Amino acid sequence: MNPLYYLVIPIILGIISVFFLYGMENDEGSLFSKKNLMENGSPVLGDPSAPITILEWGDYQCTFCYRFHQSSLNIILAEYVDSGKINLVFKDFPLNGPDSILGAEATYCAGDQGKYWDFHNELYSNWAGERTGWINRDSLNQFAKSVNLELDEFTSCLDEHKYKQKVLELEKFGKEIGIDATPSFLIFNDKKIIKIRGNQPIDAFKQAIDDL
Repeated sequence: MNPLYYLVIPIILGIISVFFLYGMENDEGSLFSKKNLMENGSPVLGDPSAPITILEWGDYQCTFCYRFHQSSLNIILAEYVDSGKINLVFKDFPLNGPDSILGAEATYCAGDQGKYWDFHNELYSNWAGERTGWINRDSLNQFAKSVNLELDEFTSCLDEHKYKQKVLELEKFGKEIGIDATPSFLIFNDKKIIKIRGNQPIDAFKQAIDDL
């Protein structure tokens, strides 16, 4: 086989991936429409009408997700979200198994009481490693008490696994659009999408925001 084949095919695939990555699809039926990217995840953090959105795909046990939440996220919130320049949406990609799924379920149960982001932050504040067993019913109940949830309503929601299917569908959707690691970010406006994979330095996020 012509050795140029091995060069041309990756280039072609690269062009295709860039096209789908950077071109915002306005058709609501498209996987990459703004509607599809934003809906069904967390409540929007920040001004819903902000011109730029950061969509984070994360796992509550993920080491690099934890590091992002202890570093770059605080700068993004202070410099961009609080000023109304961007908003933020979180979607679950529970690649660390059942405990990650349970933790994600719990955030939406907290959301029923208007405390999604409080519980989300409580999970990352109490992060204790990957697959170490720190996410369990006892710890989730303690976190619920810490953010002042009505405990009976919260535990009933978890007992029923009210949001398990939602979490699994978010993971499936992430895979369909090429998410394969946590954290991963899609930063977009009405015309363009930029993908950041992993806990990159804050300058990577600032550059993406400036580009949009």
